[in-house]
Amino acid sequence: MTEKIPATVITGFLGAGKTSLIRHLVENNGGRRFAFIINEFGDLGVDRELLTGCGIEGCSEEDVVELANGCICCTVADDFLPAIEAILARPERPDHIIIETSGLALPKPLVKAFAWPEVRTRITVDGVVTVIDAAAVSEGRFADDHDAVQDQRTADESLDHESPLEELFEEQLQCADMVVLNKTDLLDEAGLAKVHEIVAPYLRSAVKTVTSAHGRLGADVLLGLGAAAEDDLDSRPSHHDDGHEHDHEDFDSFVMPLGVIEDAEALEERIIATVESHDILRVKGFLDIPGKPMRQVIQGVGPRIQRYFDRDWQAGETRASRLVVIGHHGLDRDAIASAIAG
Repeated sequence: MTEKIPATVITGFLGAGKTSLIRHLVENNGGRRFAFIINEFGDLGVDRELLTGCGIEGCSEEDVVELANGCICCTVADDFLPAIEAILARPERPDHIIIETSGLALPKPLVKAFAWPEVRTRITVDGVVTVIDAAAVSEGRFADDHDAVQDQRTADESLDHESPLEELFEEQLQCADMVVLNKTDLLDEAGLAKVHEIVAPYLRSAVKTVTSAHGRLGADVLLGLGAAAEDDLDSRPSHHDDGHEHDHEDFDSFVMPLGVIEDAEALEERIIATVESHDILRVKGFLDIPGKPMRQVIQGVGPRIQRYFDRDWQAGETRASRLVVIGHHGLDRDAIASAIAG
């Protein structure tokens, strides 16, 4: 079979809703057989677990490859290409490959890998889909006032540097073939208009934006873009085109055990208070609630925390509560762990 397998790269900042979007895509796959590559910053593997534990037909353990505790854009040769080769070597060919990057990844180095000779004859990048937390962007958390910064730069050369968050935000938009403005259920009409205004300057010509709540978009919207992005690299600007390396030393992550959670609401309140007093960007993990046969997922972006039961604890599986904390470099791990544990 000579027809190339289409691949969709789903990128976006921490907590934008990439995994929710993928789960909805699986639930509405239109009979397609997917293979997944899931990349996470942090070594607990929450996103892979959310997919393989979903119980959705067509989402089996063997179809999900995890690249954990690293950034896919920095480890293309060591991690990504072997994962792609393993998928291609399977006896049953997937109809589509879905790649979820970590929230700290730059998409362009990954797209470049599809131009490598051993890949480009067999796979094409159908599209880069960038998921945006519209509610966060409307609050100005991942976009700066460029005019004000420029005015300050004329007086202080030390400000001639973009923050890591702004850089990630820009590059994930500049590489996109489609932008999903997610969590729009948290915005009014004026807030959504503000997000469109912030995002628009970074979009390439003809790139469309779509809105969603909880990542509820179907395969007919997200797939079949036909972008062949590996042949269109020059139109996707990057801060790192000059050879400067992408550096993750600006970010830290750690996993903390929590034990049995008797009062999940109290835990949520402690997490919110800890996020407000420390440089935490994202929390996610699983909770063991006594008397409940199902594990509880907990996820947070800033002060917004979400909890829900996703699946039964499996026979032989050790029930445990663990939380991944991701933030800026220099996190006071002891203080954070103490505050969350209570």
